[in-house]
Amino acid sequence: MKILVANLGSTSFKYRLFDLPSETQLARGGIDRIGQSASACFVEIGTAREESTLPVSDHAAAVKICLDALTHPKTGCLKSAAEVSAIGFKAVFAGKLSGVRIVDDALLAKMEELADIAPAHNPMYAKAMRQLRSAFPQIPLVAALETAFHDTIPEANRVYAIPYEWKDQYEVCRWGFHGASHRYLSTRIGQLLGRDDLRVVTCHLGGSNSLCAVKGGKSQANSLGMSPQTGLPHNNRVGDFDPFALPTLLRKTGKPLEQLLRELSSQGGLLGLSGLSQDVRDLEEAAAQGHARARLALDAFVTSIRQYLGGYFAVLGGADAVVFSGGIGENSRLIRREVCQQMEWAGIELDPARNESAKGEACLSAPTSRVQVWVIPTNEEIVVARQSVEALAAAGSR
Repeated sequence: MKILVANLGSTSFKYRLFDLPSETQLARGGIDRIGQSASACFVEIGTAREESTLPVSDHAAAVKICLDALTHPKTGCLKSAAEVSAIGFKAVFAGKLSGVRIVDDALLAKMEELADIAPAHNPMYAKAMRQLRSAFPQIPLVAALETAFHDTIPEANRVYAIPYEWKDQYEVCRWGFHGASHRYLSTRIGQLLGRDDLRVVTCHLGGSNSLCAVKGGKSQANSLGMSPQTGLPHNNRVGDFDPFALPTLLRKTGKPLEQLLRELSSQGGLLGLSGLSQDVRDLEEAAAQGHARARLALDAFVTSIRQYLGGYFAVLGGADAVVFSGGIGENSRLIRREVCQQMEWAGIELDPARNESAKGEACLSAPTSRVQVWVIPTNEEIVVARQSVEALAAAGSR
């Protein structure tokens, strides 16, 4: 079964084509600058890579270009587009319509209704899905909601201390996100250690960030709350923030609420603290040269990670492993080192040499560490592919 997994940006379309159940990746590709006069396209099939530049009007046109490349009579890996059983999406938020779902009108309407919760994701996904349903009605679309993995979180770890009716009537609670990544990481560490009963804290650190407490493969808590703007500081999103600061900002700045919310979600996080960059690589270099606010941004980031890490040890009653992933988690030796320093009380002992030399999947902890520390590159796409197959099977059985 061939599953095309789509990763959408407002002006980009990236994809991977998998053959299941073997989970073989047949192709990958992407198109940037959609809607502009010159869009950059690439496709990799096997060891061959082709690049081109051409105008691409919208995401439906991008998928058409993708399918044309995959079915090219000489260089493609498919005989026809009919071989694609579904297009799977790592969709973000649809409130109570969580889980893995065949895309329909009800789901799209819910995503659009809740667009202000995930403004960087929901509008473009809903728009693109509508385009694709119209352009390719023969190909089922599957939405694997990021909240799905967190459906197992106990209610006490999900609720805010608000009038309970707000949760029931308005769906205000800690939904949690990055579900595909945390699902993959907790599954993969179980495979590596040969256990299905692990207590794991998975750390997805990249452009957006979250920690997840996982017990026996089931999510118990996630640092992201009602929206992807919360929890840890992100590249340019605020993270945890007291809403009662907003009246002060409204009075002092004279800015409308909508503008303040935009600034919190685009000028906050590491960018806002440092005043320099949202990229940890830039901040590490600047901090090493004495840039005080770059150092402050890194310190605040590490402190927040450590606070959630310690809290999740309490949620799990200890841990068997801590896993780092994402662009920062996989590549920043400094962040991993500073997060783990002076954590011997919790059973974490990082091996400095392993941390410095780690590439790909690697154990970073010292042999004497009670808690194993790993770096594992995440693979959200294969999770979406697996879930798409499950959704098609469930739909066929009804």
